[in-house]
Amino acid sequence: MSDPRTTPSIFTRGAVDLSALRPSAPARPAAPSTPAPTSDTPSPGAPGGLPGSVPGVSPETIIEVTEANFQSVLERSLQTPILLDFWADWCEPCKQLSPVLERLAGEYDGAWILGKVDVDSNPRLAQVFRVQGIPMVTAVIGGQPVEGFTGVLSEVQIRQYIDAVLKAAGVSVETPADPRIDAADDALMVGDLDAAEAAYKKILAESPADAAAEAGLAQVELYRRIQGADPAAVLAKAEANPDDVESQRLAADIEVLSGQAPEAYARLVRLVKRTTGDERDAVRKHLLSLFSVAGPDDPAVAGARRALASALF
Repeated sequence: MSDPRTTPSIFTRGAVDLSALRPSAPARPAAPSTPAPTSDTPSPGAPGGLPGSVPGVSPETIIEVTEANFQSVLERSLQTPILLDFWADWCEPCKQLSPVLERLAGEYDGAWILGKVDVDSNPRLAQVFRVQGIPMVTAVIGGQPVEGFTGVLSEVQIRQYIDAVLKAAGVSVETPADPRIDAADDALMVGDLDAAEAAYKKILAESPADAAAEAGLAQVELYRRIQGADPAAVLAKAEANPDDVESQRLAADIEVLSGQAPEAYARLVRLVKRTTGDERDAVRKHLLSLFSVAGPDDPAVAGARRALASALF
C-alpha cells in the first residue's frame, strides 16, 4: 500500500474546502461526545451505529462526527489520525464494512480514531468530502484529508490501508495479530490438518504474499509426510541409502521437526548435486518447501539458498 498522501485520490480533483465547516469566530475545542439517539441519529445498537454496541472498544476510539463537532475532529487529527466512515442506515454494504472498521479500531488500541459520519444527517460533510457513493472511507491527518476508498474491501486490504495511513502520519505501532492466522495455527497445533490447510489456503487466496500463511501451509504438508514414520528408522534407512531420493527427503523432514534444519538443508543440497532431471527437480522443490516452513528471514535458510544456487549452477 502506497503512502496515501502522495497517491492519486478523490481529493486530486481539487482542494477540499473545509473552511465552510469552521466557525466564523474561534471556538473552544470541545471533546468528542456521544449525543443521545434521536430520530436522525442511529442508536448504538443500529448497523453502523456508535461504539456502545462494540464490546471491548473504548468510546474514545470510535466517535460520531457531525457538522457541529467537525472543527474539534480536525483539531484532534493533529495528534491522532482519524478515519472517517461515511455511511447511512439504508446502505446494505455499509453494514458489511462498518463492523470491520469498528473491530479494527479496537484492535489498534487508540493508534487511530474511527469517525462515523451519517451522510443523511450531515449532508454538508458529505458534500465537502465529495461523497459520490457509500460506504466511503477517508483519513484526516494533521487536519488535512488524504486518500480514501469507496465500497467494501476485504479485511486484508483495510488493514493495509490503515497501516499506510499510520505510516503517513508517522505513527509507529505494532501490527495487531491476524486472527485468521491465529485460528489456522490453533487448528495446526491440535492436529486438525484439514482445517488448518483450508484456513491457510483461504488466507493465501486473499493475500498471496502472506509469509505466515505460506509457512503454515508448508508445515501442514510436512506433518502429513511424516505421519506414522519412525524417526530412528527413517534416519537409519537414509544413512544406508544415500542416493535414495525418497529416504533422503523423509530424513530431511524428520531433521527439520527435530530442530536440525541446517542438517536437513545440507542433506538435500548434497542430494541435488548427485541427481539429475526429474529427481533433481523433486529434491529442489522439497528443499524449497522446507525453506517455507522456516520463513524467509531465517539465517539458515539464507545460507542454504546460496548453497542450493551453487549446486544448481
